[in-house]
Amino acid sequence: MIRINLVDDEALIRTGLAALINAEDDMQVTGQAADGADVPDLVRRTSPDLVLMDVRMPGLDGIQATEHLHRTLTTPPRVIVVTTFDNDDYVWGALRAGATGFLLKRTPPEDILAALRLVHRGDTLLFPTALRAMAATRPAAPTPAARAVATLTERESQTLTLMAQGLTNAEIADHLVLGVQTIKTHVSHILTKLGVRDRTQAVIAAYDAGLIRPATPR
Repeated sequence: MIRINLVDDEALIRTGLAALINAEDDMQVTGQAADGADVPDLVRRTSPDLVLMDVRMPGLDGIQATEHLHRTLTTPPRVIVVTTFDNDDYVWGALRAGATGFLLKRTPPEDILAALRLVHRGDTLLFPTALRAMAATRPAAPTPAARAVATLTERESQTLTLMAQGLTNAEIADHLVLGVQTIKTHVSHILTKLGVRDRTQAVIAAYDAGLIRPATPR
């Protein structure tokens, strides 16, 4: 059973998402909050696998709440932030703070459920086109993970660049003419060297380090 916390300042949205999720046999809503300030206590009390959180809220926003979870918990739940706009400064901040991915509020219900299952399996909710658009309007940042990009081998850098394009391990293996297990090893080394939890964080670090240079919007 996938345990999910909902965090949104709009009660109507929380109610709708809860009804959608609780109708499924393999997931349930274990807690709700209307403010990011309530998230740390809620997570400690309910031990969710995932937190589906609005990125813009009065009080403590989704960025600050995500940062707090990753700073204070040894194994924080995976966070998916929800936004109205696909090129939202808050989303980039939340991803940089440790969120696994993001969803638009207009996402169809069946796609929301699929995304929750995807992230729970340990996969990444990565939208390469949206990330490139966000990265193109934001300066690189010398985060610890970004600085660690320089320690990657040439093959690991190639793998990370292809990860940023949204390729799966099998697709990366085909592109580099390597075995899938070899790519899995490269990905594991990348995450370890960068000190990040998942592929999303590795890709953000690659943009911050300048390894990947998005086209400047005209």
